[in-house]
Amino acid sequence: MNTLIGKDTTITGTLDVKGPLKVDGTVKGKILCNDCVTIGQTGLVEAEIEASSAVIAGRLNGNIMTTDKVELQAKCELEGDIKTKSLVIEQGAIFCGSCNMKGGTTSSNLGFLPPAKEKPSTPNLSMQQTVLAGADKKGF
Repeated sequence: MNTLIGKDTTITGTLDVKGPLKVDGTVKGKILCNDCVTIGQTGLVEAEIEASSAVIAGRLNGNIMTTDKVELQAKCELEGDIKTKSLVIEQGAIFCGSCNMKGGTTSSNLGFLPPAKEKPSTPNLSMQQTVLAGADKKGF
């Protein structure tokens, strides 16, 4: 790790980090990182994160946007939205938010297809006639 924020450290503001970052303390504000952001088990981050990848083992309250991958480890808690290419969620992780994996981090369009319009059905007269004829024979 190039940058380590220790367990008893609190930072408020915008962090602009070149190289990997590990947070074992508290960060409030915004994190910009051109590499991997790791939030350790004792880490508490209340910030928006923009990075190439992220590994969350502690708590994150805020949105996260990565160009590569987000990994939510077993005991993490994430309350916020994720925008990434790849997402790994281990059993036991708590995630409350939404995830967009379509279009990477450059498109604001989610890319969902519009709902299909139902075509009006035209009755099949021969089928109706058969059913009605069968009903007459059975005494309906």
